[in-house]
Amino acid sequence: QVQLVESGGGFVQAGGSLRLSCTASASQNAMGWYRQAPGNRRELVASIAGGGRIFYADSVKGRFTISRDNAQNAVILRMNNLKPEDTAVYYCAAGLTISRSTFIGSRGQGTQVTVSS
Repeated sequence: QVQLVESGGGFVQAGGSLRLSCTASASQNAMGWYRQAPGNRRELVASIAGGGRIFYADSVKGRFTISRDNAQNAVILRMNNLKPEDTAVYYCAAGLTISRSTFIGSRGQGTQVTVSS
């Protein structure tokens, strides 16, 4: 099973920025990020497939940018203009398929992102 190492996250005021990164122990077709806030369902924030196709949740479009470094088996999520509603645990995901309806792969331990108003 692929191992995922996440870094980044933390505490920031509304309007601030954070960068999440995740490195996989082996090459993966798709990589992305989910998040889950207390009392909420886990949701797909952004993903990038091996062919370069990118998905963003409507709530983060224009504020978040996902990219990947295939040489490093890494995926990066740059989060700008953060809002309190972005507060959640963010999970790196990597595997065969990552979408809103289907996930085949592994998830990381999660990293907390807290945005104060």
